Amino acid sequence: MKSPPPSSSSSSPRRSPFSSYLITLSFILFVAFLYGEDFACVLRHPFHSSEIQEYSASKVKDDFAAVDEKKLAVVPFAVGQGKKGCDLFEGEWIYDEEGRPQYEEEECPYIQPQLTCQAHGRPDSAYQHWRWQPRRCYLPSFNATLMLENLRGKRMMYVGDSLNRGQFVSMVCLLHRIIPGSAKSMETFDSLTIFRAKDYNATIEFYWAPFLVESNSDNAVVHRISDRIVRVRSINKHAQHWKGADIIVFNTYLWWMTGQKMKILRGSFNGDMKNIVEMETEEAYGLALRRMVKWVEKNMDPNQTRVFFTSLSPSHEMSLGWGGEPDGNCYNETTPIKDPNYWGRSSSKGIMRVIREVFDKSNVPITVINITQLSEYRNDAHTSIYKKQWSPLTPEQLANPKSYADCVHWCLPGLQDTWNELLYAKLFFP
Repeated sequence: MKSPPPSSSSSSPRRSPFSSYLITLSFILFVAFLYGEDFACVLRHPFHSSEIQEYSASKVKDDFAAVDEKKLAVVPFAVGQGKKGCDLFEGEWIYDEEGRPQYEEEECPYIQPQLTCQAHGRPDSAYQHWRWQPRRCYLPSFNATLMLENLRGKRMMYVGDSLNRGQFVSMVCLLHRIIPGSAKSMETFDSLTIFRAKDYNATIEFYWAPFLVESNSDNAVVHRISDRIVRVRSINKHAQHWKGADIIVFNTYLWWMTGQKMKILRGSFNGDMKNIVEMETEEAYGLALRRMVKWVEKNMDPNQTRVFFTSLSPSHEMSLGWGGEPDGNCYNETTPIKDPNYWGRSSSKGIMRVIREVFDKSNVPITVINITQLSEYRNDAHTSIYKKQWSPLTPEQLANPKSYADCVHWCLPGLQDTWNELLYAKLFFP
């Protein structure tokens, strides 16, 4: 991992080989322009003149394979194909002073004060400059115009908890700069927040449903409930708001991890709530995920829509695991973890297995955006103490900042922009 720098018709005339060469070259240049603003953006790092000569047509073809129209015809929103055999989620973080961040914190008015780390006094900004580099290929450059043009007349929706809301806000920030002020708006209606790009007749939405299924934590504002109860087979209360979406990005994980068995309500929240049973977390999580899949199979047309699932977002509560202080956490961490094998205690491999098993049996394609391992390395990217606090801090907390550091949520701009770059790649270059 690199560290930051110190500071044809038969009647047509026969084409000559030279003419065919020019046509081929023109097509290659057009493809490169379409899939990124320029070659430098496609490769995600600045070019030197010698590198331009070395970047051949075959490289473009390798990283963004030529369009197979038959295949793309059955993958909605696809405009190209990713490199065969490339795992976008395996790679390393590269420090990129010039290319990151893709927007400034103060330029995006939609970021909640819980995620504006610079505005709340974070003294460093290196966490904004790390770019994810897959090992065997390149991420296509995020092109806001391409994204919005393909969202014209469409609904894109993020469904889940506050981490998915952060990813939703990141997407809005990546797009809003090219939309005139009078042609965009953001409104919240209870659990639903809608960003409108009016000239495109497009919406990007977030729906609060931390368990996806019905629970006693469904209030989008008042949901800090320690005794969490879910109805794992009841989803329609939420899902009625998802109908008609063209792209859905689900997530659920954090709220399940109570350290105890999950309480499952067999009846209704409107009843006496006496029929409650306890269930192991993985079993309950699997039931909820299967209910979500059942809804997707019934309501999402795989020939017209796309469904994604963002995997577990890790927390960094124990710095001893990455070689830090025994009583430390993400507080004061300013560079990513370098150990490629690091896997924190907060990320359940059992839950990862449940996700795989449930989606493998789905009758419709659900694309997993596997952000877990690459996010494990980013102990530096959390909001830590640099956020709006829900309540006044006590003298004891102020004397020990580690005690109130948020090592769950992420600063914006930052890591979650990369999650959306990966989503963009899977959406347009499957």
